[in-house]
Order: sequence, then C-alpha cells, then structure tokens
Amino acid sequence: MSHPIEGQVLLLAGAKASVASDRLPALVERAQEALGPRLEEYHRRYECAHEGETTRYFFVPDDHWETIGDRLSLDRRETDALRRVHEEQLKRLGKRLGRREEFETALDLRSAVVVGTASESS
Repeated sequence: MSHPIEGQVLLLAGAKASVASDRLPALVERAQEALGPRLEEYHRRYECAHEGETTRYFFVPDDHWETIGDRLSLDRRETDALRRVHEEQLKRLGKRLGRREEFETALDLRSAVVVGTASESS
C-alpha cells in the first residue's frame, strides 16, 4: 500500500522532525493503513478541508494524533512526526489552491489528517 504524502513534504517534515527521515515513509504507510479503512468515519465526524481525486484532507481535534499514535503503539516523537507530515501536506495543498493562509489559521486550533483513497505513489 502507498500513502498520500508527497516526497518533498516528507523531506521537509523529516528535516524538522526528531525522527530519522528514512523512517518517515514507513511511519506514513502505517498511518495510511490505519486511516484508510476509517475514511467514512472521518467524513461523518470531521470537517473535510478538501477532496482530491485520490486524497481527502480533514481537520481533526488537536489531540487526534495522540489517539492514532496510541493505536499504532508509536512513541511521542513518531506521533509528532506524523502530525507534522500531515499538516505540511495540507499547507502544500493550501499553497496550490490559494488557501494557505486559511489552512494555516485552521491549524492554529486543529490538526490535519490526509487519507489516501486509492493506490497511489508517494
């Protein structure tokens, strides 16, 4: 299975995260494996910031990644790295759509989850 995070985003987030950048792709894949089957739940419970052809972007509560990290038995650094990667992916989309400021403002209060909806390349 692949994940919805772009390679440039992984590099950027890897430079800021306290997790080795070569571990990020595997972490992102684990997250996608956990998030993908919950896509309908995300649609019901959270605000969808954007629907792409193969990717959905959601605003979630600020503590949402702690729940995901616990579910995946990740440590704090790994959980923070995933949160950072997903938020950076949303910001990158925001820049493309001319909505970066809107998304950054939303991220002051919430976090982001990016869910791939089909098999895709990273």
